[in-house]
Amino acid sequence: MRILHTSDWHIGATLKGQSRMSEQYAVFGELVDVARREKPDLVIVAGDLFETAAPSAAAQKLLVKTLSDLRATGADVIAIAGNHDHGAALDALRGWADAAEITLRGTIRSAADHLIAGRTADGEPWQCAALPFVSQRYAVRATELFELTAAETGQSYTDHLRRLVAALSVSFTGETINLVTGHLTVVGGKLGGGEREAHTVADYAVPSTIFPPTTHYVALGHLHRRQKITAGCPVHYSGAPIAVDFGEESYTPGALLVDVGVDTPAEVTHVPLSEAVALQTLRGDLDELRKADVMPGAWLRVYIKEKSRAGLRDEVKELFPRALSIQIDPSVADAQNRPRRPSRAGKTPRQLFSDYLEEKGVDDPAVTALFDKLYDKVSTVEDDSEEVV
Repeated sequence: MRILHTSDWHIGATLKGQSRMSEQYAVFGELVDVARREKPDLVIVAGDLFETAAPSAAAQKLLVKTLSDLRATGADVIAIAGNHDHGAALDALRGWADAAEITLRGTIRSAADHLIAGRTADGEPWQCAALPFVSQRYAVRATELFELTAAETGQSYTDHLRRLVAALSVSFTGETINLVTGHLTVVGGKLGGGEREAHTVADYAVPSTIFPPTTHYVALGHLHRRQKITAGCPVHYSGAPIAVDFGEESYTPGALLVDVGVDTPAEVTHVPLSEAVALQTLRGDLDELRKADVMPGAWLRVYIKEKSRAGLRDEVKELFPRALSIQIDPSVADAQNRPRRPSRAGKTPRQLFSDYLEEKGVDDPAVTALFDKLYDKVSTVEDDSEEVV
């Protein structure tokens, strides 16, 4: 069986106010070309289909087109919601998805709804436990929907996720190719530049032991850095097909091809995607910047090593029309030996709150934990849909 594993599309994402929709059309067109060429039996999209919970009409159009084109290659397609997605809104598309023979899962329903079974063109049976993103405050509700007992609120997030995965994998046997896909943080995973901070802190990280050893392959999304997790079964993050910010400029965008059989260990190959526009950071004074080796067509972030003066930004912008961010290098400001407040640029809400606590001399883990919970509450889309049984 061949699987094409991709995740973290973030359709509709902008970069410093710059639209990237045309770039995303090119990248996902290339991804479809990969599917046509490599002929996977199954395509797994492991969450964060959209950049925001309220995607534009253009973003929704691109999602529908890409999923439809992937299905048209003859592959089965499974896509799940991530923490950036509005799960209930994705579930509203299930009527279309079902008609198009595409499996789309936005929110947790019954356990039977999240175990998808199929056969390859050669008749190999497979089954996939598909678990969309579960926030900490909905973990108890998710276990209740799975009709699991003893879902006390006192249990940890890991306890709830472990029980959800166990319920989905109870039917894994040695006669089928057993797969799991989820959008979550696994202990030991390395963060990228675009994950939502509140959903990558310790309370959200689960151990790889939640995946049973009978699993042939675990296709994960959420961490944008492509990586393999040490576990009792093959666990991989595919990495994002496009860098969402300059913190990911060193990554090679792509997807994973997985060849696996009932009695054959998973063989994983990275397939780079070349249509993504490169991101590049430049540092130096004007003379050094004029000599800089700039990648053709790249979006640029420039740190200028000169004191601020009138017209400096315009000079840099004239030199680099594709510079989306132009800042005075922090080393220059530090050299002036003037007291200044810590920069807020590029910091997450949790980092800013930590800076505030440090400034006030507060060292209380309980305060930080309370902030994480409150931030999770306001940054996670509430599922206000009514369950129809």
